[in-house]
Amino acid sequence: MKLNQPLHGEHIFLDCLDPSRVDDRYLSWLHNPLVNQHLEVRLALPGAVQDIQEFVASTNASDHSLLLGIHLAATGLHIGNIKLGPINAYHGTADVGLFIGEQQQWGKGYASQAIGLLTQHAFDALGLLKLTASCYASNLGSKNAFVKAGWQQEGIRLSQFNTKAGREDCIMLGKVKT
Repeated sequence: MKLNQPLHGEHIFLDCLDPSRVDDRYLSWLHNPLVNQHLEVRLALPGAVQDIQEFVASTNASDHSLLLGIHLAATGLHIGNIKLGPINAYHGTADVGLFIGEQQQWGKGYASQAIGLLTQHAFDALGLLKLTASCYASNLGSKNAFVKAGWQQEGIRLSQFNTKAGREDCIMLGKVKT
């Protein structure tokens, strides 16, 4: 699935990723232990840029998922991604996941702004009724970004994830169209 035009916020914009523009910097984000510590991709890391290019192309061609790059409005720099999907058309629901790959851009509110832009698009343009997300309990940055974007914590799945430190809870978040 692709956007007709970028989604613009105050400090960022979201736009479809072009597989041909996926580069070594993107691959380095996924291989960075600080960036991927709460991402499931760390369990099966892509070995080459081509692997990511194929993932981006297949997601762009999908009818049930939307993968967008998060870009700084001032420079156009690609700093991370946000994904909507899979979309369940019958229930009007979808999952949201994201990461900021550029560590120097962490803590600046870009993730919550991206969540807000994608949430509005999902409700207004795609007609979805509810969005969900989850994160590791130790990933307070992600949890706080969703809450700042108007989402609510809906629950906790105890001991959901296996980590180097032992079992960890899963925080479940959601946003209902009002």
